[in-house]
Formats: sequence, structure tokens, C-alpha cells
Amino acid sequence: MVRAGQASALELIEAAIERVEALNPSLNFLVESLADGARARASEPHGASRLAGVPMMLKDHLATCEGVPHTSGSRFLRDYVAPRDSELVRRYKRAGLIAVGTSATCELALLSTASSARYGPCRNPWALDRTTGGSSGGAAAAVATGCVPIAHGNDAGGSIRIPASCCGLFGLKPTRARNPLGPEYGDMYSGLWAEHVLTRSVRDSAATLDLTAGAMTGDPYAAPPASGAYLDEVGASSAPLRIAVSSDAPTGVQVHGDCREAARRAAKLCETLGHSVEEVALPVDAASLEEAFFVVYAAGAAWCVEAWTRTLGRSPEPEELEPASWGLVELGRGKSAAEYLLAVQHLQAAARRIGEFHETFDLWLSPTLAAPPVRMGYFEAPVEDPLHTFELDSAFAAFTWIANATGQPAMSVPLHWNGENLPIGVHFMAACGREDLLIRLASQLEQAQPWAQRRPPSST
Repeated sequence: MVRAGQASALELIEAAIERVEALNPSLNFLVESLADGARARASEPHGASRLAGVPMMLKDHLATCEGVPHTSGSRFLRDYVAPRDSELVRRYKRAGLIAVGTSATCELALLSTASSARYGPCRNPWALDRTTGGSSGGAAAAVATGCVPIAHGNDAGGSIRIPASCCGLFGLKPTRARNPLGPEYGDMYSGLWAEHVLTRSVRDSAATLDLTAGAMTGDPYAAPPASGAYLDEVGASSAPLRIAVSSDAPTGVQVHGDCREAARRAAKLCETLGHSVEEVALPVDAASLEEAFFVVYAAGAAWCVEAWTRTLGRSPEPEELEPASWGLVELGRGKSAAEYLLAVQHLQAAARRIGEFHETFDLWLSPTLAAPPVRMGYFEAPVEDPLHTFELDSAFAAFTWIANATGQPAMSVPLHWNGENLPIGVHFMAACGREDLLIRLASQLEQAQPWAQRRPPSST
């Protein structure tokens, strides 16, 4: 519309700001309004980019914007203001995207929720008593309600795909190192973290990835090169894919019947589209893999707090971190360098085994989560056992973390709603570097079973 002169960028930005201001009081997805800066940018001449003038939101974690408070949902960082744009934000700006605000996450983006002691509960627009999922839940709420079509998120154990599932959106986690983490970081948690966006359409996710993908100078490694433009995969014809499917959680936790039904229906839909589907489990010892993953995750949390301590010039006071965060940080501090490197070795060995699996199967299909969106308060743990929060989390997000452990691209596709009208995502994982297969299949699924017309009750 902007390119065709049917609307101005400023009109789009004003509409987004108005909608955010109207819906945020009930959902609490906004952390920092960037309305004034967004209006100023929208008033400037826009470029020829496909996304010039499009409003978006930035998650309050990793993607920093010069002069904007950046807290990662923590009281410890309440006074921190970013001194410069991160490389990803620079690429968003070059693409013409305009941020109208920053979105909510849990503290340090460690859990599958977007609620924090610093900012309070972020609520799901499909049911206000349910979680948005996380940690990019504020982004998901903003997109699901139509405030913005694109919202930045990041993903270390499912934090793009989990809220996509909970809020009825498309969420793609790219291959490790596909998008940059610099200039502050080259690698986080030995490669667990990935950056991208949440969107309503497959097209918007693909178009954004085309404009942000690629290593920056000094990155420790790069993703395998793409075979072409990701946007060209939308609507492209596909040879039959070999799809393995499993509704059982690799770690053996109980999977809700609604989630199993979502996966079953998705498998059937894939078959009707001409793909081969076979019931097959992943060839990994998931229990030992999860243990290694958690060592890296806990050590990463300890590193995160130490890094911020160095930046701020002071250590956190006891009341400045939530009990679960403190518990994970202390656990991470207790791990030796040898334990950490053994865990990394375990993850890398699993990546090779799953790489061999993908020589037979193009994709692995499963539920995104082991349960529908859980009720607010689900992640609360007893004061005497704060780490129990992460046991609850691992039971909920039982499928998504494997793609982070191995560096593979994966997506959650909104193909199912249960009897309570709660969205249930379906998860697909591909071999490293094969975002093209995911986008092509997602486009087929979107065309065969459109979801864009489904809007949450809290979007009006």
C-alpha cells in the first residue's frame, strides 16, 4: 500500500500506535513506547524496500535500539539504556521497518512465558487467564491482535515457536547463525540462541528473513548459504517430502490429547498434499541430551548475569533477580569448564545423529507443545525449590528445544484450535540450512488450511 501510494507510512504507524494504546491495558505486551520516534521515521522519505513503512515491535531482549531502555524483563537492568543499535536492528531499519515499541518477555528470556516481576503478567489475547507462551510472548500478543504484522523475537529453547503456538501465529526459528547477534555477541550459549520474527503469514516471515539473513564481520561462524530468496519459496511447487511424525515427547512427558490431535491432523493434511508421512521417533537419547542442554542453559544464564555485571559496573542485589533466575544462575556458576564442554560435545554429537536422520527424512513433525496454552501462574514454583519452575517449563515445551540444541531450523504452524478455541501449533524441524523446505511446506499448509481469518477475542 505504501509503495502504491494507497497509504502513507505515517498513516500505518498512527494506526499501529492507536491499536497498541487501545489493547495494551488489558494484555500488557508493551514495555516501552517508541511512538514519537516511529512518527518521526515514518515522516521521512521511505526507501524502495518491500517492507518500507511497515510497523513492527522489538522484543526487550538482545535487539537493542540506540537511546531506548533495554531491561530483558529484569529489575537488575531497570536503568540501562542501549548505547547503539544491534546489527539486527540496523538491518530492520535498512529494510524500512519502523518499531513502534518494545515487547514484553520474562526475566532474561529464560522461560516459556512473557510475565515478569518487573512488568507483571502478559496475557494471551485468546484467553486472558492463559499464558502467551514465551519468552517472545509480548511480540506474539502484539501480532495476534493486529497491532503490528511483524514482531521481533528470539529463541533459545523455543521462544519464537512457543508463543506462536499459544497465540495462533507462524513462528520460524532459523538455522543457527542465520541472523546475526552482533555487535555485542557472536555466539550465545554455544549457539542455542537464534533471532527472527513472529508473523501472521508465512510470506511476511520469509520476506523479513531475506532482508536480515547473513553473517556480519567477525562472526565466529555462518549458516549454510541459502539456495535463493526465501520469499520465492512461498507458493512454490514442491516435490513430495519425506516426513517423520511423532506425537510422543522425546523425553517421555505426558502429551495432552489436543496436541496429539493437532499433530495427527497435520500429518493427514501433509499426506493429502502428496507428502510421505511415517511414524518415526528421533534417534537420540533425549534424557541425556536434555541434561546436557540444561548444563549449557544454566551456564549461559550465569554468563548473562556476569556480562551485565561487567557492563553495569555492579552485581545484582538479592531482590533484583527473581528466585527462578537466581536459582538457575547459581546452578550455572557451579558447573566446571569441563562439565560445560562435555555438555557442548554431547549436543554436537546429537546434531550429527539427527543430521544423519535427515538424510532419510526431510522433516520431523510433532506437536509444538505438550499442552494447550497453560493458565497464568503455571510457572510459579515453591520458594524453597525455585528450580522446579524449569521442570514445569521442560514438561510444557517438550519438543522445541531440540532444534536449539542441534542448530536446526524449525517452525510452529497454526493449524489447530481446540474445543476451548485455544490455538495449538504444529511443529516441523528440518536439516541445518533448509529453511527453504519449511517455508515451502508452510505456504502449502497455509493455502490448504488458511488461518489468517481467525482472530482472538481480545483483538476487538
